[in-house]
Amino acid sequence: MQLKKLGLIINPWAGIGGPAGLKGSDGSDTVEQALAAGIEPRSHKRVAVALTALKPFAEQLQILTFAGDMGEYLARELGFTVTVVGKAAGARSTPKDSEQAAQAIRAAGADLIVFGGGDGTARNMVNALGDAFPVLGIPAGVKMHSACFAISPKAGGQVLTRLMSGELVDLHQREVRDIDEKSFREGRVSTRYYGELLVPEEGHFLQAVKNAGREVEALAVADIAADIVEEMAELDPETLYVFGPGSTTLAVLEELGAEGTLLGVDLWRGDKLLAKDVNALQVQQAIEDHRSQNKEAPVKIILTAIGGQGHLIGRGNQQLSPKVLQLVGRDHLLVVATKTKITELGGRPLLIDSGDAELDERWSGFIRVVTGYRDEILYPLSGDGSGEFSEETGGV
Repeated sequence: MQLKKLGLIINPWAGIGGPAGLKGSDGSDTVEQALAAGIEPRSHKRVAVALTALKPFAEQLQILTFAGDMGEYLARELGFTVTVVGKAAGARSTPKDSEQAAQAIRAAGADLIVFGGGDGTARNMVNALGDAFPVLGIPAGVKMHSACFAISPKAGGQVLTRLMSGELVDLHQREVRDIDEKSFREGRVSTRYYGELLVPEEGHFLQAVKNAGREVEALAVADIAADIVEEMAELDPETLYVFGPGSTTLAVLEELGAEGTLLGVDLWRGDKLLAKDVNALQVQQAIEDHRSQNKEAPVKIILTAIGGQGHLIGRGNQQLSPKVLQLVGRDHLLVVATKTKITELGGRPLLIDSGDAELDERWSGFIRVVTGYRDEILYPLSGDGSGEFSEETGGV
């Protein structure tokens, strides 16, 4: 297919709950809490990365969208020809507005709809369009278990460029899944299948469905925890550790005798847990305070990847903002993952989608991954999913 009319739907509030440590963005109360915590919306910036790739084709392309921050403002800012086919019912758009936008854009003759959001927005697309109209998700949410999203905004732009150039791009039906955010905030992961969407797919640019609910490799995880705890004992006892979400990182905290959070970000220093389930601004403040008080003691981030997808940064751990990552530095990242989790990637790289394209590029390269007790590998980390990088972009 070759694009002539591109539908655009942006959920302006997608992902705002991630940096705030709220495990999602569903519900007006969550948005209010995130805004009160000083978190700024980010979905427009992420969609902009994808659409910028289409600027060379601006004269050939018409954008069909809803008024204001649901797409119009961004499309006009980037210089595209814009046709507004409707608007949100109120001052702040809702899931119902996303569904009505999808139906109106389809009726107006769009060839494909690009939407910026998370799993909740993907569900809106299923409700409005079914599984027979092509859509492409630009990842802007917190969870994104579904397989309808590009692996990053940049990768989404590459798919769109191929479509605009008339290249052959396959269309496949891909699962849409979502998680119960109430249970998620209580530490329980429960995903549900909601349907399928027809998605343009090109090589490694589309993410897989998140692998949730599979059997935990208890012995392997215990070995990893033991290795990391030994390594921690050899470092400055005043080192500040930022623990990312996941069962493997939680196992390290449990090995230390601490009761951490499975799905949040926790802080550890010395022999105690300093804080649990912190947001992005709290992590940043903790690092800055630590640096002012302990100039010689380092800060380290301990992370694991999402099973099935391979995302290391940018899915479910947006509390680790680009500013936090820059403050800590790539060399102070400790990655933990079982060999089974790595093998399931089928040779695909680990992924970083921090929201800062320059940082993602700088951090791409081979990275150390602890896979067991005194057992580690070097594995590629990529900002675009290709696993291709130069020696200048962070290879070790």
